[in-house]
Amino acid sequence: MTLIFIVGATATGKSDLAIKVAQKLQGEVVNADSMQLYKGMDVGTAKLSKNERQGIEHYLIDILEVTEDSSAAQYQALARAKIDELLLKGIPTIVVGGTGLYVKSILDDLNFPDTNEEVRARLQRECESIGALALHAKLAKLDPAAAAAIPAQNSRRVIRALEVIELTGRPFTANLPRQGSSRYPDAKQFGLVMDREKLSDVISNRVERMWEKGFVAEVRELLAKGLREGKTARAALGYSQIIRFLDGELSEIEAQEDTKRATRQYSRRQETWFSRDNRITWLKGSTEERLEKILSTTISNR
Repeated sequence: MTLIFIVGATATGKSDLAIKVAQKLQGEVVNADSMQLYKGMDVGTAKLSKNERQGIEHYLIDILEVTEDSSAAQYQALARAKIDELLLKGIPTIVVGGTGLYVKSILDDLNFPDTNEEVRARLQRECESIGALALHAKLAKLDPAAAAAIPAQNSRRVIRALEVIELTGRPFTANLPRQGSSRYPDAKQFGLVMDREKLSDVISNRVERMWEKGFVAEVRELLAKGLREGKTARAALGYSQIIRFLDGELSEIEAQEDTKRATRQYSRRQETWFSRDNRITWLKGSTEERLEKILSTTISNR
């Protein structure tokens, strides 16, 4: 069985490295980026085009409409089914993405209660009353680790975390499984790390290229398809800022700069999340150096 996870902060080169690993191992790729699940969210999520995938099969990309919500439990079922199918066929499988909870949902068992409509409705009303930032501050007091992992703009996830805390009487992160009982104990996890200052520059350049590639036009098209109704999709980095620009709340320059700032903050939250998992082997250096390390580790254990 060859199951490899390539994780880490946004803009560290995960997608390109996954392609190279898949080419060397004749493997296929499973997406673990929560926003790449959505059809049409291409430019703003840095989704690889069909050509950029270089003939490598990719799964769990473009499976949801922007009006639909996604959840870790839903993703877990889809991802595990696909991984099991590929491994049963003897196909090396590379899972790539930076959504920490989604990666963890594959490897470990989640232990969250069902939703409580009454509690959720009350928290939604509270959010509308005091605002998303104040609600996020409430989460930060009750569970700092959860607040570090969940952006304030994503009120749906903040509400869910507070709902779980209220229903279980424990921090949201305390309901996550402890390491040691992985569903795939032989899986290899590799995390990509980059100097903070260099990553900041990479993020700035990446956001600027997104604008050049038509990010604003993409958001306009998705708004016509119901983006505002999608609680998950509309909160995505860049998309929420461009919506505010189109609504006249920000200038275009402000929207772009705020996207850079929010993306840097998100990258730090990703680093914090993944740094807690001691199963991850961290990789620095060039793509070729990272590739060599993954291949040497994987092949020696096959």
